[in-house]
Amino acid sequence: MFINRRLLLSAAAMIAVHIVPAAAQDKTPVKIGFHAGLTGPASADGLSAEIAVKLAVEEANKAGGIDGRPIELVSYDDQGKPDQAVPIANKLIGDKVAAVISAGFSAPTKAAAPVFQEAHIPYVVAIALQPDITKSGDYVFRVGSMGEVEGRAGAKLIGDVLKAKSIVLLTIKTDFGKTVAAGLKSAADKFNFKIVREYEYSPADRQFGPMIASIKEDKPDLIYASGFYFTGGPLLNQIRAAGVSVPFVGAQSYSSTKFIDIAGPASDGAIITNVIDWSGTTPQEKAFFDVFEKKAGFRPEAAGSQAYASAEVLIAALRAAKSTDPAAIRTALAATRMHTVVGDLSFNSLHEVQRSFPVSIVKDGKWQSYGVIEDPVLLAPPTQ
Repeated sequence: MFINRRLLLSAAAMIAVHIVPAAAQDKTPVKIGFHAGLTGPASADGLSAEIAVKLAVEEANKAGGIDGRPIELVSYDDQGKPDQAVPIANKLIGDKVAAVISAGFSAPTKAAAPVFQEAHIPYVVAIALQPDITKSGDYVFRVGSMGEVEGRAGAKLIGDVLKAKSIVLLTIKTDFGKTVAAGLKSAADKFNFKIVREYEYSPADRQFGPMIASIKEDKPDLIYASGFYFTGGPLLNQIRAAGVSVPFVGAQSYSSTKFIDIAGPASDGAIITNVIDWSGTTPQEKAFFDVFEKKAGFRPEAAGSQAYASAEVLIAALRAAKSTDPAAIRTALAATRMHTVVGDLSFNSLHEVQRSFPVSIVKDGKWQSYGVIEDPVLLAPPTQ
């Protein structure tokens, strides 16, 4: 066979001219927004949550980020104030974030949610429990269980597990406290206990003498209280100092080492419905506990655990969406079915989370595992 080498080389040269190098991989950072109370009364929760989200971002970046693009966290301090949350929301929109995680309390999160909804920015809420937050629209998702659901879990714990027949209910005067109380009241008959009396108190209260004196007269089998570590710590300390020794049960918002630090030895035996199994039964949980404690210097608590889970869910959605298109991210979030550090979770039609409640107890100055409340019907989140 005769081959004209000159013609062959000429053709090869022509082909080479038309070869287009493969496009360089996009390395533009994918920005995720974050806001929480990093100063002020909510700072312990806010800082714990920020550490957790930074940890999730670092781990995701080590695993290749989002399709090779690094994740960049854009963080702001909302000071626990709703009047700070709206300017921060607008700043984050201006920063061109793909989505936002809130570890703020209810008031700032409720203020920011409509801003992100209007801008069509997916908004994942870690700890705020005000009932109307997800009603802002279809771009808002909540990883923390609503207060009403937690109240029903508390009722099952009180009646089925602890077998109490009469309780005193101490309700903090916030949206969270009121919804927890409503859920507990709604299930009291189902679990065969009576609420002897309900007392309300302010988030600013630190002295509870008159209320405790009245509780002693009530002679309940058990005390159930909603509140935060900075109210629950003094409350429990003063209850025990007054000689009231009945079981003390509370909500997940006490899940802080600060609660134990403030209450001191009085905290021993306190039981709460929690957001995470402190025994760390899965490799995922154990790894999270170890790495978080090395980074933070303390164990993860409710806010940090739920913030980390929120980041897990959002990062998984960004990867599933294969895009930073807000509608694609929203669709991926709505389809979430995954195991996180706070357990298996999914979202209902209102984008409220469906999951179980681990139960924790204070022993030897630490939160430890006590059990789990599982009841898909009882713990079903609202759909409207």
